[in-house]
Amino acid sequence: MKLVKILALTAGLCFSAAVAAQQWPLKPVKFIVPFAPGGATDIAARLLGQQLTLAWGQSVVVENRSGAGGGVGATEAARATPDGYTLFFPSGSVLTANQHIYRKMSYDPVKDFVPVTKVVTGPQVLVVPANSPYKTTAEFIAAARAQPGRLTFGSAGIGSQIHLAAENFVSAARIDAEHVPYKGEGPGLNDLVSGQVGFFLANVAGAVGLINQGRLRALGVTSTASVPQLPGVPPIAKDLPGFENSGWFGIVAPTGTPQEIIDKIHRDTRKALESTELKARFYVLGMVPVGDTPAEMGKAMAAERELWAKVVRERKITVN
Repeated sequence: MKLVKILALTAGLCFSAAVAAQQWPLKPVKFIVPFAPGGATDIAARLLGQQLTLAWGQSVVVENRSGAGGGVGATEAARATPDGYTLFFPSGSVLTANQHIYRKMSYDPVKDFVPVTKVVTGPQVLVVPANSPYKTTAEFIAAARAQPGRLTFGSAGIGSQIHLAAENFVSAARIDAEHVPYKGEGPGLNDLVSGQVGFFLANVAGAVGLINQGRLRALGVTSTASVPQLPGVPPIAKDLPGFENSGWFGIVAPTGTPQEIIDKIHRDTRKALESTELKARFYVLGMVPVGDTPAEMGKAMAAERELWAKVVRERKITVN
């Protein structure tokens, strides 16, 4: 009799979880973005959020919590109730590189989050102020080598995706430049426009508007092929053979979030990414939809952690 009751109770709990997942969401869902508004992470979250708002019949609200290379937002998301109503929308490095850079962190990228799906991926672009004397990547590298330590580059924060992209570039180009971290890509690019920093390895999505407005000059992209959204801008690899870099933005949930809800978010996100409208909007920004499974995302993140551990060690990037 006890066994029958246990089996009945287990079946009841499973049924309740399935019903809860079908009914979810019953109230607005929050995306925590760990950078200031205006950068590529923020843009991707808002575009997807608009599509999911239509699909769910509930608002998807983006909250920007910048600081500590994404650590402020990550900490808040990690401590959220694991019910699917608070999700974390970071760039990849927040969960795959920060643990190798920051000696003290108030969140654990591996233990505190479970993967849901990568949303989009895309390359970066080497940009300088519009009045910069440099017209090509080759000219830029030659000038940087001639004045070691004089140039500065901005990023969305220490350990951010574009910081690591720039470190990769600086290393490959054999130049010396000083890093100036910001609390987000948007504020940093604004300072680049005014010439307060010398260059950025910005996400295409974050910089393409300023490039098209003539406020920034694009010298090269980090993909091995040209980017349609930036016609006439060659791959950096043309002047720096073998160089390549890309980044991604995606969704993870606080550990303990019911699997049924995680699966639903993944399914609905993948469906949203298949819409012609959203594909077109991401295309303009140089972003490619992904929509991989939680398992695929988790495997890719594990491999990426090993890669960034090596880069961080070689470049001696650290924060006490």
